[in-house]
Amino acid sequence: MAIKVRDFEVRLTRNKEERKQVRQLRYQVFCMEEGAGATEEQRALGEEYDAYDRFAEYMAVFHQGRVVGTYRIIDRNAAEKMGGFYTETEFNLSKIKKYPGNIAEMSRACVDPAYRENALVMRLLWAGLGEMIVRRKIGIVFGVASFVGTKPARSAQAISYLYYNHLTPLRLRATVLPENFADGVNPKLSRMNILPREFVDEADAKAQMTPLIKGYLRLGATFGRGVFIDAPFNSYDVFVMIETRKMNATYQKHFLGRENALGTPDDDKDNIMKTVGKIITLPVVGPFRVVRAFVDFLLREDAADAEYIEDSEKSENEE
Repeated sequence: MAIKVRDFEVRLTRNKEERKQVRQLRYQVFCMEEGAGATEEQRALGEEYDAYDRFAEYMAVFHQGRVVGTYRIIDRNAAEKMGGFYTETEFNLSKIKKYPGNIAEMSRACVDPAYRENALVMRLLWAGLGEMIVRRKIGIVFGVASFVGTKPARSAQAISYLYYNHLTPLRLRATVLPENFADGVNPKLSRMNILPREFVDEADAKAQMTPLIKGYLRLGATFGRGVFIDAPFNSYDVFVMIETRKMNATYQKHFLGRENALGTPDDDKDNIMKTVGKIITLPVVGPFRVVRAFVDFLLREDAADAEYIEDSEKSENEE
């Protein structure tokens, strides 16, 4: 399904040219702006990619036909074709992979610099991901959230705060793989408890977080144990995951300011949150009205301008 808001549209890419635009945006953001390493071929093409792009899908926001925001998505089926998830190069996912339902990895999230002041692009990306979660009945979404640089001490407040307050329960907790650090990177840099608990200040921690990490927290995300130093990509990463069945109350709190903003379970049968709450519990993909309620909830004031266009959900994964 494509979702349009005025001259913006979010959907899966459909052809080689759109996928090329995604990789070009990633090159602009990750390599040119943030200093990630690039091969001679990548520099010549002006594209950022790796081996995991072959079977990955791209969720993209288009503005007047041009890609201005994107996520890379690898579900369980695609990971099996590639021998694993990208995130497994940094974190042990053995517990998550035992989850009986569908799971999906989100990575390479970025927004064109010219569109960052307007939160619509990021909200559209999340709306597109939310629609995919509904249709494919995805129980867990996960990935890494990155800070620019290779010195996690610069984000000591933020990382320590996540460690003391938002670790994933043990049954699903991912753990860092410091043995996969590049040569010369000290494995001790993988520690999350950089500061003692009593030194951690919530306001300072939130000030150090990227907007994406703060957004994940508002949606009820939890975090794996450890920090991965990705020296070639000029980043240090924390593992983030969301159990989709636990999202509905946090959506209310995030977007409307309080958990019961749309009423309680005893309210009338048309209560929007009751409809949104059905998304994760339906035994089959929900009807269109469920999808629409969910996406409208995300888009907030822009929902009145939203159009929903059914398509075959086919994407072209050829490189």
